[in-house]
Amino acid sequence: MDICLITGSGGLIGSEAAEFFSAHFDKVIGIDNDMRSYFFGQSASTSWNVSRLSEKLKNYEHFNIDIRDFEKLEKLFAEYGTDIKFVLHTAAQPSHDWAAKEPFTDFGVNANGTLNALEAAKRHCPDAVFIFTSTNKVYGDTPNLLPLVELETRWEIDKSHLYFAKGIDESMSIDNSKHSIFGASKVAADVMVQEYGRYFGMKTAVFRGGCLTGPNHSGAQLHGFLSYLIKCAVTDTPYTVFGYKGKQVRDNIHSFDMINAFHSFYKAPRCGAVYNMGGSRHSCCSMLEAIAMLEKLTGKPFRHTYTEDNRSGDHIWWISDVSKFKADYPEWDYTYNVEQIISEIYDTMKQRF
Repeated sequence: MDICLITGSGGLIGSEAAEFFSAHFDKVIGIDNDMRSYFFGQSASTSWNVSRLSEKLKNYEHFNIDIRDFEKLEKLFAEYGTDIKFVLHTAAQPSHDWAAKEPFTDFGVNANGTLNALEAAKRHCPDAVFIFTSTNKVYGDTPNLLPLVELETRWEIDKSHLYFAKGIDESMSIDNSKHSIFGASKVAADVMVQEYGRYFGMKTAVFRGGCLTGPNHSGAQLHGFLSYLIKCAVTDTPYTVFGYKGKQVRDNIHSFDMINAFHSFYKAPRCGAVYNMGGSRHSCCSMLEAIAMLEKLTGKPFRHTYTEDNRSGDHIWWISDVSKFKADYPEWDYTYNVEQIISEIYDTMKQRF
């Protein structure tokens, strides 16, 4: 039996991956204990998504396990052993704002939880492919030191800079910067995944994501930029733009495109690979540009306010250079751009709310 095990299976990437890989594996095991409702409140709960998966997928089995509990996690890995061919680790505390309130919880989930998953895999399915969804926050606020130029609707990097054409690549240092507590815990996990690949020879990969999004994202104020923005538009909830004149730039990658990248890696894995993965120049926008696209789509003004207080450690401009991944896996490409992403999320939100 070939098994795909997914942590954080109730979240955006985890749930989309469960659906995708259910067609490629005999069994999909999902692990999720709905910590998201603890992080962001009941409105951000992923329980609806877990129920949806359990009803929709005949070969999906769910386990309500906290990844900080190594004993329970290892017991599950031991039960299925080498039948586990693929471990997709997406479970996380995802907000740098929230992490500062409870650093022990944040580090326990992000760093210790990742170590638990790695060690359980090494002991019971060492030949399995192990993919970790990291974050561009591992670079800290170093991107804010880039030569940025203020334009009418966005901040942009100077055209003479090497990052202008394609974005930020993996050569950017992760040292000597403010990471936020969240970024630091993800750095620990990120490096550990690399080390289990290079030291133990496991087939591990780190995907440093920009803004990952899609129709099944349970967006909240502190996490999930496009999802929460559109949710506010659909529910007529006031939205707050935090700092940088609303011109901060994010690249947005659809969950389907991200999971296709995972699939490409699974079919031809490496040991200790690291990739920046986001929407690149293909799919990026500023906050103001996203609001304008949403207003054009809905035909009405978007209710929002602005505060000068930017989030500590937040990026002013981030666009991922995905050239390294595309060089290793030339068959992979995007299927969605930011306009298509916004339109799809909006249609889904209208049905949900």
